[in-house]
Amino acid sequence: MYVERRSSSLSGAVVWTLTPSAAEARPVLPDGCMDLLWTEGRLLVAGPDTRPHRPGGAPARWAGIRFFPGTAPALLGVPAYELRDRRVALDDLWPTAPVRRLCERVDAAADPGAALEEIARERAEATDPPDPVTASLVAALAAGRAVAATADELGLGVRLLHRRSLAAFGYGPKTLARILRLQRALALARDGVPGAETAVRAGYADQAHLARDVRQLTGTTLGALLR
Repeated sequence: MYVERRSSSLSGAVVWTLTPSAAEARPVLPDGCMDLLWTEGRLLVAGPDTRPHRPGGAPARWAGIRFFPGTAPALLGVPAYELRDRRVALDDLWPTAPVRRLCERVDAAADPGAALEEIARERAEATDPPDPVTASLVAALAAGRAVAATADELGLGVRLLHRRSLAAFGYGPKTLARILRLQRALALARDGVPGAETAVRAGYADQAHLARDVRQLTGTTLGALLR
C-alpha cells in the first residue's frame, strides 16, 4: 500500500511509504522531481525521469522523500543532469561511512519516512539554498506559460535558462514544461474531466496531441494509466 503526506519541514516536499505487495508494481512517471529513497538497509537517490521507471525485483518495503522540482541538487551536492533517468546508491554521491550511519538510523526508525525527512531537513540546513530562479520557473511552466516568455520574465536568455535548468532539473525547460503539462493532464483526467476537455485545459493542441505526449512520456495510454 502506498501512503504519502506533505513534509512539515521542507517546502513542497512529499514524504511517502510503500509496503510490500504481491500486486504488479506500477511504473513511476516523470514528474520533475527527485527522491531520496530507503529500502531495507539501502539509501538511494532517484534522479529526474524523462521516461517511465518500472521497479524490478521482489516486493520490498520502501520509504522516500520527493523533493519539490529543482530543490534536490543543492541538497545532494550533484547537478541533476548527472542523475537523469538513474537510481544511484547514496554512497556513490556521499562518503561511505556517513551514509552507513544514516542508513542504520533509518533502519532503526519506527517510521522510515519521518527519519528520511529529518535527515533531509538537517542536510538542507547545512547546505546552500537552491537556485531561486527554479521555483519561479516551475510556477510559470506549471501554469502553462511559454518557455521564451518565462525566460524574458525572469530576465534570462533562453540559453542561460537552459543551462540552469539542466543543473536544477536534469533537462531543459522545454522538457520540464512537457512533464508538468503531463501532470496537469493526469490530474484533470483522474478528476473525471473528458479527454478533449483535458487536452484543452492542460495546454495541448488537441486530444491527439495529448495522446501522443502521454505515450511518449509514459509508454502507455491515458486510459491505461487511469485504470
